[in-house]
Amino acid sequence: MPLNPLFPHAQSITAVVLAGGQGTRMGGVDKGLQHFQGQAMAHRALVRVAPWVGTVAVNANRNETAYQAFCDAVWPDPDLSAWGLSGDEVSAGPLAGFLTALQHVQTPYLLTVPCDCPFFPLDLVLRLSQAMGQSGADLVMPRAAQGHEDRQRLAAQPVFALMRVQVLQSLEIFMAQGGRKVLDWSLSQNHAFVDFDQAHDDVHAFSNINTWSELIHWNTASPPAPRSPSLQCTPST
Repeated sequence: MPLNPLFPHAQSITAVVLAGGQGTRMGGVDKGLQHFQGQAMAHRALVRVAPWVGTVAVNANRNETAYQAFCDAVWPDPDLSAWGLSGDEVSAGPLAGFLTALQHVQTPYLLTVPCDCPFFPLDLVLRLSQAMGQSGADLVMPRAAQGHEDRQRLAAQPVFALMRVQVLQSLEIFMAQGGRKVLDWSLSQNHAFVDFDQAHDDVHAFSNINTWSELIHWNTASPPAPRSPSLQCTPST
């Protein structure tokens, strides 16, 4: 990570792996604990991001003990009734994970990554940090091709985001007013994009795994990832 003071330094960033989803298209399994090339997907995400940040944590709503085997900082979603969640709603989606992380984080910057995108770029933090330093934005997110070869058609990937913790109040207001879409809230911030469309960028870097067939396909179609160093976690709360 560069030491240029314009860029968020690694030690000032907490990365949170979002693993609080329902896993609906996989029959309700805890997706972050499903194995990809011998590693639970949430653990794989931690391994990829840990060298680039100061601390890591996991946002999960079940199987806390299992997640603590990867990282002892496991943060479940809060009671969302104050944000207008009705009785038949059990999740506010990734925004609930954003809210949880922003309420817990002890560093000035938060990075969010989903648990189900096993190929996200290893230089993700570096490029988002550089863009934040250069633009002065409060939130920076990637744009990339969505699982196809056409690099001209780029789409925002808002679940991957580097943000300043000061955005918490804005998120609370947005959710209190019924907002649930990550991209809508992200675009309402002072934001910037980083385009992952260079020749060396993998067009599948931001592809996510939603079904068993996708998990089986990518398990066999991809080279194995490096194994984990030790992970530095923030304290459990």
